Amino acid sequence: MNLNIKKDLTSSWFKTLQNSICTSISNLEKNKIKFEITTWKRNKKKNEGGGEYRILKNGKVFDKVGVNFSEVYGKFPKKFQKNILGAKDNPNFWASGISVVMHMKNPLIPAMHFNTRYICTTQEWFGGGMDVTPSKKDDLEKKEFHKILKDMCNRHNKNYYPKYKKWCDTYFYLPHRKEPRGIGGIFFDYKKDNFEKDFKFVRDLGVTFQFIFQKIINKKIKKKWTLKDKEAQYVKRGRYAEFNLLYDRGTKFGLQTSGNVEGILMSLPPLAKWK
Repeated sequence: MNLNIKKDLTSSWFKTLQNSICTSISNLEKNKIKFEITTWKRNKKKNEGGGEYRILKNGKVFDKVGVNFSEVYGKFPKKFQKNILGAKDNPNFWASGISVVMHMKNPLIPAMHFNTRYICTTQEWFGGGMDVTPSKKDDLEKKEFHKILKDMCNRHNKNYYPKYKKWCDTYFYLPHRKEPRGIGGIFFDYKKDNFEKDFKFVRDLGVTFQFIFQKIINKKIKKKWTLKDKEAQYVKRGRYAEFNLLYDRGTKFGLQTSGNVEGILMSLPPLAKWK
């Protein structure tokens, strides 16, 4: 398949998914609060793409939720080239993706994160995943979440779930705290076996995330919580912020490729605490 067609297909899907997820979020908020929408350009002097991030704050369901779409291209900085697959000898790149981070009003509902992306250098690949970060233990929710992910992965390849779950557990870990960020999920990168099959998996993952966050929210939205629960959520958010600022690949990639700073840091919670 022609590379330009692959780029059009993937970027169109990520944009469509952004619209669909935002519609679901607005419906959960009963359309009483609107997203703040910001479009941006990577380089105002050159045509190097850009994106659109949408943030909704202070809702009845969401304290803060960000849904970011981007399609950017250009050249990697020289010091960054050796760290990117296929960019050592040729610095040109193209990348498109969607990233979603949800911080909930009700502290009994976990924070949720999802992203998928398609990157082209002299090579091309998909990456992404989803994970859940509760501030209060819920073994049943954890079991149901992982079952849905396992069933989705098994539709494509029975090796995916154990491989990508392990990758997620290893990646979303805070070495300085010696603790995981949350209850895991799946994470993958450099996925380039077969475009049609890989793209089908990435689309299924996006649809599955939309199903999962609506299921979790609808199940817990009316549950009563205490100030102690909220304090525990604030502390957990502090851990979330530490990971995203110290270790997150997407944050580093965005900042090192002249991405929009506000869009990149939309993942940070509105309020957090440290003991």
